Amino acid sequence: MYNLPYYKEHNPQVILDFIARYPFAFVSGCNENNHPVATQLPVFIEEHNGKQFLRGHLMKDTDHHKAFMCNPNVLVVFTGHHTYVSGTWYSNPHIASTWNYMSVHVHGTIKFFEGAELMNVLRKTSLHFENNNENSSTVLENLPDEFVHKVTPYIVGFEIEVLSMEHVFKLSQDRDLVSYKNIIEKLKAQDEAGRVIAHEMEIRLEELFNGRSK
Repeated sequence: MYNLPYYKEHNPQVILDFIARYPFAFVSGCNENNHPVATQLPVFIEEHNGKQFLRGHLMKDTDHHKAFMCNPNVLVVFTGHHTYVSGTWYSNPHIASTWNYMSVHVHGTIKFFEGAELMNVLRKTSLHFENNNENSSTVLENLPDEFVHKVTPYIVGFEIEVLSMEHVFKLSQDRDLVSYKNIIEKLKAQDEAGRVIAHEMEIRLEELFNGRSK
């Protein structure tokens, strides 16, 4: 991960909002033989007693479940839209092209649970992603008992205590004003990913150039 100061976001809430906006994360670790394992899971972040936790659920007895049981140290990676940035868009075009993207890396330790606690996280997860719609057919209380009893033995809830959180929001912050504005305009003409990155750059334009963007 690039630990360069101009690729950092100084507002912690912006980072938390990013995690909430892109919750389908890579959860990775190593098994007892030190072989890497990974899975992709939707997770959500919450805070208790001054500590942050990621919560979700996964299938039992998979390679990653068994690995995390042996080694609770995990890395969770949240990624959003990303896009190519051509060097020809710079005020000095004789510079290599690059890639703009946003990413958050969370290091933590995982623990598993079942029973009532699993049911609670299933309900919380559904409500979280259903925008707190209590009437959604996916909310635990609205699912048929037969279905719940059939599937829950095969899943397990997890909670990851956040030990550290790093991020890189690489959005051409190291470019001059002319290049920065031109990159925005070029990306606006691209696909959805380009337009999203252009929007993120626009949000930071005034602060980045101390009001000299006009």
